[in-house]
Amino acid sequence: MSQTYTLHYAPDNASLIVRIALELIGAPYRAQLVDRSVQAQQSAQYLALNPLGMIPALETEDGVIFETGAILLWLADKHGALFPACGEPSRSDALKWLFFMSNSVHAGLRQMFYPAKFIAPEHASALRRGLAQRIRSDFAQIDTLIANAETPCLGGPGASLLDLYACTCFRWAQLYPRDFTKDWVAAQEYPNLIALAQRLETLPAVQIVQSAEGLGATLFSNPSLPNPPIGSAT
Repeated sequence: MSQTYTLHYAPDNASLIVRIALELIGAPYRAQLVDRSVQAQQSAQYLALNPLGMIPALETEDGVIFETGAILLWLADKHGALFPACGEPSRSDALKWLFFMSNSVHAGLRQMFYPAKFIAPEHASALRRGLAQRIRSDFAQIDTLIANAETPCLGGPGASLLDLYACTCFRWAQLYPRDFTKDWVAAQEYPNLIALAQRLETLPAVQIVQSAEGLGATLFSNPSLPNPPIGSAT
């Protein structure tokens, strides 16, 4: 019998990507809330799992894994799903775009949302303006990749890690940060990404997670702020 994983999550955090992946794979897991409203991610108990104090963390038979991209890749390789296996010709292409999602898009959004962690307060606005330009360029790159079918694992017939990562980042960029220019990402400029987002929203695995975290039926293509039954997104 497969191990039951424990996913330490908060609603609408990076754990969202992992949670959908677990549902798509069909792996048994338990969702353990990390209550951000009381800074539980900085508690001694959670830091023993993830010393970086970031969400998510996944307890597995190989130990605790953290960092979203690492968890996703480990799950895909463990279960032979959502990503090309070692030896498949498309793996090298998929790997470079997975790291792009993690190191460019996701990392850029985190700086956009939490500039105080990266720069002095008086320079936060300038940092955000620069980041906004780069992140819009990143989404344009993703939109072009989907349109040209240049990466089989992005926008293809079956859901992939790249699809989940791209659409979740797209969701966040449409909602956050609340204290910056409204609609700093104009969703309509990325029609292929919107079409992918709408397709993912119809998947039962996505619907299960959006209901569990209170994210709304159009969580990727036309998102609204989360209204989780338990926990807090921030």
